[in-house]
Amino acid sequence: MTVRMPKVPGLREFLDALMRPETMVSLTVRQWNTVLRFGRQTGLSARLACLARSSGIWEQIPEKARQHFESAEAISRDNHRMVRYDVGMIADALDHAKLPFALLKGAAYVWSDLDLARGRLCSDVDILVARPDLEAAEEAVKEAGWVPLKQDEYDDYYYRTWMHELPPLRHHNSNTIIDIHHTILPVTSRLHPDPALLLDEVIPAGEEGIHVLAPKDMVLHAAAHLFYDGDFDRRLRDLYDLDRMLVRFGGQPGFWDALVRRADVLNLTIPLFYTLRYCATLLGTPVPAEATASIGRGTPSYLSVLLMDHLVPRTIMPRNADYPSRVTSLTAFLLYLRSHWLKMPPLLLARHLLRKAFKRVGGEGAAPTATQGTIKLSNQ
Repeated sequence: MTVRMPKVPGLREFLDALMRPETMVSLTVRQWNTVLRFGRQTGLSARLACLARSSGIWEQIPEKARQHFESAEAISRDNHRMVRYDVGMIADALDHAKLPFALLKGAAYVWSDLDLARGRLCSDVDILVARPDLEAAEEAVKEAGWVPLKQDEYDDYYYRTWMHELPPLRHHNSNTIIDIHHTILPVTSRLHPDPALLLDEVIPAGEEGIHVLAPKDMVLHAAAHLFYDGDFDRRLRDLYDLDRMLVRFGGQPGFWDALVRRADVLNLTIPLFYTLRYCATLLGTPVPAEATASIGRGTPSYLSVLLMDHLVPRTIMPRNADYPSRVTSLTAFLLYLRSHWLKMPPLLLARHLLRKAFKRVGGEGAAPTATQGTIKLSNQ
């Protein structure tokens, strides 16, 4: 089966700028307009700026593009400064309560000083704690200044009963949001990676008391987040994160064998399969053939792969507003439905949708009973 890149004007130039930044030197004014627009859409503008600087072409690109990039870089620097400050406060609060934790996603990339963090924006701080520590961790960060976002009883119930994280908390001064996870996929999901295995192999990052997932687990968490999340629309940045991690970690002896084995142990073979497939075919990530071949047991069916090959490239790539496509909107909706089919039983989903529809039509309604449930539909 062949994965085909969608025919979006300017897309090839944008991907070339990401993967081969020296190509930015030869962009026309019209192509620059599209590349900058795609950079804003995907949240990769500051990353493009970092690539232009590190590849030595900064002075060769147009002044207007440099001005745009400098603004994006300033936003990224402020974002990282705030993330580091808030992670420090979180670490102090949890250390005082003697609660171990691991950073996840963007904050973990920043604290691990990974190359992919350069120019990357972090929308919130995600941490993983053992499930028995959830209540104590929530109280500890509340004492440090984080307060619950406004939630009705129904939303609070489904977070605490069915989700992989507590309801989000926002700091009263910095406005930074923290998501406290006890696992990496909803408890109703068809996949059930054991969070204890993740916490058993965390590694230190930066300062004493701050840990992140081991490299292979960092990749697998990002893969699960990308391919099992309800909001799959325009997620090129997440695929690019995976590309950068695979390039960075792939040079470590034994990494690829360990990654495949770990995916099997954690029941994450399918998201790893799709990660390697689309990183290689869409971004040109150097994935060893042996790694792909060794993913045997648990890979998706031929029909599933065929469907994903049609849906993923069209949905994950940025869109050119000058060339609107109804097909792309349809593919995004189909992937949205797929994610919820994988994350919850049909009866649970039906209950949730009916409850949400009732709230929209008739107001807030009653809180759920102990036998009711729901699932989060928005991005984690």
